[in-house]
Amino acid sequence: MFSIIIPTWNNLPYLKLVVESLRRHSQYEHQVIVHINDGTDGSLEWVRSEGIEHTASPANIGICHAVNLAAARARHNYVVYMNDDMYVCPGWDAALVRHIEKMPSDLFLLSGTMIEPVDTRNPCVVVHDAGRDADTFRAEALLAAAPQLVRGDWLGATWPPTLVHRDWWNRIGGYSSELSPGMSSDNDFSMKLWDAGCRTFLGVGDSLIYHFQQKSTGKVVKNDGRRQFLNKWGMTQSTFDRYYLRRGQPATGRIELETPAVRGKLKRALIRSRLKRALSLG
Repeated sequence: MFSIIIPTWNNLPYLKLVVESLRRHSQYEHQVIVHINDGTDGSLEWVRSEGIEHTASPANIGICHAVNLAAARARHNYVVYMNDDMYVCPGWDAALVRHIEKMPSDLFLLSGTMIEPVDTRNPCVVVHDAGRDADTFRAEALLAAAPQLVRGDWLGATWPPTLVHRDWWNRIGGYSSELSPGMSSDNDFSMKLWDAGCRTFLGVGDSLIYHFQQKSTGKVVKNDGRRQFLNKWGMTQSTFDRYYLRRGQPATGRIELETPAVRGKLKRALIRSRLKRALSLG
């Protein structure tokens, strides 16, 4: 059904958990493709022993290069990008399939809804602590709680786990290598889809995936993704998130930019973005 790409960087305990959950809780058969960055923790040997399709690099090449290498092997129509520090709940894929079947075209981005143990005031996630690392993870407690954690669908999907049609992944060139190792690459990917005409960025409230939070990004030297996004697109990420994607708002239909309530605020936000960009380039 899906080609699921998972970049990993020496996170073997978490990689084992996400693969186990995909095998245990998926309703459909999927192609799983892991990209091994570095792999000095035994993850390369483990995927080989498990017969898991994979690509590999001897050093950490970052998220952008890793997902593009893995996606080049995708055989199915839909590509799902998932982090290695995630654990899918039962029916996660069936919920996405139900939404795919309602779409009028193949130009859309869907996302599952993350369950996170720490409240960061992110309107797109559900907060529930089932363990903050692989050693303390309480899988059965999570599964028992999952039916009560379902929420309504929401706008502004950008972050993994994300799903797009393979043709659109290829048309927009996947993830942008200039944003390596990957800060703001999710936002950039959504902006490239928007630029191609996509207006459906939908978070699916009953496709639940537990997220341990920053088990890879917390140890990488970060690029200045916000500045790169601003210089590339001429607006700040916050402007794109708030006025275009409407991130975290309840899903009530297509995104409209020209309503009277929005038009003036958006115009001022774009002016501020242009000034900020001019100062950045100057």
